[in-house]
Amino acid sequence: MSDHGRRPHGDKLTVPLRREPTGSGNSTVDDLIATEPVLGSPTMTVREAAALITGRGQNYVLIPLGQGRFGLATDADFRARVIAEGRTLDTPVGDLVTAECPTVPRGTAAVDALTELLDHDLAVLPVVDPAGDVVGVVSAADFVAAPSGPGIALRGQVSRATSVEALISRARRVPYLMADLLRRNESVHEITAIASLIHDAVVRRALELVLAGHPDLDPGAVTWLSLGSNARREPVLTSDVDSAVSFDDSVTDDRIIAYRAAFAEIDEILRGAGMTVDTNGAIASMPLFARTHAQWRSAARQWLDAPLENKGMIFTSLLLDARPIWGDQGLSAVAEVFADLRAHPGTLALLLHESLAEKARLRSIRDVLTGRAGTFDIKHHALTPLVNIARWAALSVESTELDTRSRLRAAAGSPMLPDDHARTLIEVFDVLQRIRLTYQVAQFDRGEPVSDELDMKRLSPLDRSLVAQAVREVAGAQRRMGNLSHYLPITEQTR
Repeated sequence: MSDHGRRPHGDKLTVPLRREPTGSGNSTVDDLIATEPVLGSPTMTVREAAALITGRGQNYVLIPLGQGRFGLATDADFRARVIAEGRTLDTPVGDLVTAECPTVPRGTAAVDALTELLDHDLAVLPVVDPAGDVVGVVSAADFVAAPSGPGIALRGQVSRATSVEALISRARRVPYLMADLLRRNESVHEITAIASLIHDAVVRRALELVLAGHPDLDPGAVTWLSLGSNARREPVLTSDVDSAVSFDDSVTDDRIIAYRAAFAEIDEILRGAGMTVDTNGAIASMPLFARTHAQWRSAARQWLDAPLENKGMIFTSLLLDARPIWGDQGLSAVAEVFADLRAHPGTLALLLHESLAEKARLRSIRDVLTGRAGTFDIKHHALTPLVNIARWAALSVESTELDTRSRLRAAAGSPMLPDDHARTLIEVFDVLQRIRLTYQVAQFDRGEPVSDELDMKRLSPLDRSLVAQAVREVAGAQRRMGNLSHYLPITEQTR
């Protein structure tokens, strides 16, 4: 019998913290601003902008576009858009700024700013005050000394992997990174966000390496969508890597089959990297999750018109969490259809019913009858009901937020989710995620299989109490929403 089989299950699972934790779970982007922003104007010439940048020792200039919007021009833009295209140095900088640069407000969590910076592949990210004025910028280098620094370093190593073997080796460090951040007492929100950034990088690099070996397949015809907890930036050690692909409409059915064969190679890379890829689940190598833009739109419309047919409710819930990580970073083909979901009150009501169907509870009748009353599935019996509440609540107020905390904040104050209930559920989500990840890291440290099924005897008395209270709060929110849905018209539920 293995050590796992001999080890008693009554011992507590804990993760010792470092003696000198960084404790930056509440750090904000304000803490990272080091210099005054470099501001130019749309009418200044490239020559003037280059002189300004050189004088300030920076590699960018922000261009005000009016109404609190800004463009961004960098040294790289000058080389690519001026020198390479044969323009003169007297070209107005405004001619080079073709897109608005994302900004974040002061007080934004540092990890959320990092996510925005990396997602948009920006040289710098402007930070604005409530009036919309830029107070500073941050770059990836500013995060190196922050607790997220090791995550940035690992993400860079993943992105530069020159072979499948190197990629797998580097990706397998992710659980160790998450465990280390937890021991440093970082917030679970920060830990899971960093993990999702690295997971995205692993998938993108796998796509690059695999498609390079299939020159007949056009990488530009693919939009890869992350689904599930990774899309919401909430992965833990047990999270699956769920995905879907939307192809250009010019891609034929035969070509889709060839792409899917290549995506199966990516599945194997991810498995080699220690990530869970369920062949029976939502993955891009499966026919149901690899369609053209037009096919996705058609399917989504069918789900809206007949949500109880062809697993419409299941697919809708899955795709509402979709986040593009390769290809078109804009609104996905499915999201275009779901954007007016409130115009389908019947489907919205069914989605609410489906969201409340998975009840929050400490144990089920089956657990008692099978002698498993001492275990608790923290994912299915607590977190999934909470994630479902947040998804529907955000949908009801037409929010495009993806992560559970942001969805709850966006829906706070709506008829179905009063402000105090939203704040409580955010706190409950953080508590449950920390207990879940701590339990899994403790299992990982001991060489045990990690699981979402908690042996309640192995939790501390405080954590057992917190789990019980958290479940009561989620169950209470479900009951309130269910009761309101019986007498409050769906059109009033979503105001």
